[in-house]
Amino acid sequence: MKYRLHSSGNPDSINKNLWSKYRKLALKSGVPAKTVIWYANWIKQFKRFINEKDFVECYLSDIRYFLTGLCLRKNVDDWQVEQARDALVVLFKDVLKTSWAREIESFTPASIPRSDKAHSFRDAYNKEPVLLLRDIYAKFRKAIRVRHYSIRTEQSYEQWITRFLHFHKITASDKLSSHHIKEYLEYLATERNVALNTQNQALNALVFLFEQVLNQEVGELGEFTRSKRPKRLPVVLTRNEVNRVLSGLKGDNALMAGLLYGGGLRLMECIRLRVKDVDLGSRQIIVRDGKGKKDRVTILPERYHDLLKDHLVMIKKRHDKDLADGFGEVYIWPSLERKYSTIAKDWIWQYVFPAHKLSVDPRSGKVRRHHIHENTLQSAVKKAAKQGGINKRVSCHSLRHSFATHLLESGYDIRTVQELLGHADVSTTMIYTHVLNKPGLAVKSPVDI
Repeated sequence: MKYRLHSSGNPDSINKNLWSKYRKLALKSGVPAKTVIWYANWIKQFKRFINEKDFVECYLSDIRYFLTGLCLRKNVDDWQVEQARDALVVLFKDVLKTSWAREIESFTPASIPRSDKAHSFRDAYNKEPVLLLRDIYAKFRKAIRVRHYSIRTEQSYEQWITRFLHFHKITASDKLSSHHIKEYLEYLATERNVALNTQNQALNALVFLFEQVLNQEVGELGEFTRSKRPKRLPVVLTRNEVNRVLSGLKGDNALMAGLLYGGGLRLMECIRLRVKDVDLGSRQIIVRDGKGKKDRVTILPERYHDLLKDHLVMIKKRHDKDLADGFGEVYIWPSLERKYSTIAKDWIWQYVFPAHKLSVDPRSGKVRRHHIHENTLQSAVKKAAKQGGINKRVSCHSLRHSFATHLLESGYDIRTVQELLGHADVSTTMIYTHVLNKPGLAVKSPVDI
């Protein structure tokens, strides 16, 4: 069943079953019964605003522009905007359970400019409710999905585009030029003090917007302030500290963390593992479509071989139950799914670490079993490190850093470590050699002399 609140192209047509669920959850959260009726009215207005798009296809930017438009209407008071916001919170947080729904709560009418600078936005909204901006976003989603970018990249780029348009108060694409990009990048570096990688990500998103969506050449941006790249060494745990972290984890978290350290996997590489990528016979893990769109082979630790084998048996039973219940699909690349129509239900394509609940694909609207959310493991690792008394800034990536460092300490060749980590350049792997030059090995501290 697709989670849609409307049953036809008519924006006032609401699916009765889901509206019943919406009303129930709204009342449960403390909304008075009379107010729920007004909530329904705001939901209908939002549906008219997004036109033919379905609710499951919406992002935070759609909600932000809808609420901004309400703020700029002379006949809408601030309390009404807040009520519309709360209605959308119930829809996206409680009913659709989107991961970004909590960010809607931070929207306040006070954050919207009421000066003359807002007139152009107000005029565009009153004449045609930000149609030009909607066109930009529609073209953006089409362009990025045709190129098979990941949904995370799509969401990240869309957020940067939204910030960029809001920063310049842009309402029409023909007003954009490369000068706007340069000015915004300057702002990020000088006013926001963002990291270099953050500034580069914003630049990539804006170049995509101009070249792939607006069909405008960016050209030379010229000189602009670049964020400084901090020179930091990776956080590396000792073998004893790694054992304390791993022993503090249980169940799937313990298995995933063991693979991060034992095979040098990145967090999302582990989370996105498919059954076909685990070679129990050869004691190998095949990382597909890793960072840089590269495949590689790494180690399947002997310590976790039997645990992983038992885990797969349990996951297979869950998958069989999903199939019996009429579900059992997993996300597959669209081109591959078109070629093999039943491949999404095949066992070998299922995630090794699936989520405990079915969820709605935000692009297709299909009900699937996605992989486990990365926050689950991140929180568990941080908690285990704290309980283990480790006074370091421990993250999941610290286990990968420790994997590389401990291999070098054991005398393995740096080229071998480079291949296992999947680094394109050996200079990236060289950062781990700092452990081979610890102060105190060749030099004695003057306080000890």
